[in-house]
Amino acid sequence: MFDYRNNLKRILNQTAGDEKSLKNGLAAIKLILGMTADTATNNSPESAKNNVEVDFQQLNLLLKSLTRFISNTADLSAKNSALSAIQQLTLAPSINKEYRQNLIDLKKALNSAPATKDLIDKKVFEQALAPIKKPQRDYRKGKRYTVIRLLTGCDLINDSNRTVFTLTESQIHSLNLKSGDIVEAIPEDKNSHYDATILRVVGFRDLPSMEVDVISTFKYAVVQGRSGHLAITRNAQGKKLRVHGKQILLPVDSSKYWDENIRLTDGSIVDLAWYDGDVRLKKNPAEAIQIRWVYQLEQPKDPQIRKKKTKKEAKDTKIPRLEMDLHYQRVGIAVGDNQNEAILESVVNRYHGIPIPIDAFQGKKKVIENQIKDLDIVILVTAFAAHDSTWNISEFANKYHIKFAVSSSKGYQAFERALYRAENGLPAYEGNQTINYRLADK
Repeated sequence: MFDYRNNLKRILNQTAGDEKSLKNGLAAIKLILGMTADTATNNSPESAKNNVEVDFQQLNLLLKSLTRFISNTADLSAKNSALSAIQQLTLAPSINKEYRQNLIDLKKALNSAPATKDLIDKKVFEQALAPIKKPQRDYRKGKRYTVIRLLTGCDLINDSNRTVFTLTESQIHSLNLKSGDIVEAIPEDKNSHYDATILRVVGFRDLPSMEVDVISTFKYAVVQGRSGHLAITRNAQGKKLRVHGKQILLPVDSSKYWDENIRLTDGSIVDLAWYDGDVRLKKNPAEAIQIRWVYQLEQPKDPQIRKKKTKKEAKDTKIPRLEMDLHYQRVGIAVGDNQNEAILESVVNRYHGIPIPIDAFQGKKKVIENQIKDLDIVILVTAFAAHDSTWNISEFANKYHIKFAVSSSKGYQAFERALYRAENGLPAYEGNQTINYRLADK
């Protein structure tokens, strides 16, 4: 008689607590008990007509494959081996109906078992949709002020045109404020670094031209050159830097923007701003034009001034390329409000793709669908995407069979790896699993 006890113990030890794993384990146990019952009655007169010839080699293969698959649902070879063994067992001569039906049910359960990639994708979207706890604010205490935009930051003035607060660029950059915006703000007592905190934007009013200086901006400017000889001539889209219609070369003093959080080097992306009426623009634009914002790239936590390197050392410090060529595929970058758009577009361009920004703050399904239905690849940056858009992007990527991956960070490397996973059909979300990102040959 077939000794089934060790196999039952093995299945029970490998069965997890989720519903799919329990169903698979139950089907395997039923299969073993059913075959054992048939074997036990094989010598009886009643079983002579319904004799079941069990292929123990295929049965052993089935049990081993099921054990491997239950332990790791991403092991497709184990799943295929189990399905092959089931197919062979169903072809056994004189097999009874119950035995065959158990095998058929087990086969259906295996085919419908979700892969690890699907489980991870489901988990990341559930996390993205989880409500974020926002600090409680008492809007009743907020007073209304009018914004006067400065080259960096802004002033908040009251109804008497007196400046009450001055805010830094880091406080208002994401709000995209302009002169004339009406905001509600409260004094900041807990944080001594800031005068006030803006609660919300509530309106806009036209200001007399005599009260407001006109400000021009140049977004996503690219810093180029070596240390001590940095300059700006264009932005990330290739647009030339012009002041009053004249193309200029703007030298950059990196020492003014060097601390533990900000470092200007070759390849840095910044926003520029200047007053149109500044008389210094004609003779010395460098004195009139200021860097309003520095986009944060992934950099070492403890930056040090770099020493001069030999040509060989400098070559070795370049960012390594992954083994990937997009061959001019259309890559949708799902971010909100153009945040870090230039940096992410540079990654797509590096691998010969065509970057197309998607406004992930736009939650209307029809708008999202029209933006992504003609794309080849979609990368969702969850740090910037609105929760109500996340599911829509995933749904339409699946509907139109678009390659899809998730970057949980705005960093260069995180987005680059997400692009690699999408192009090569790897899990959309990296998580804690180990993925081999092959590097291109030098």
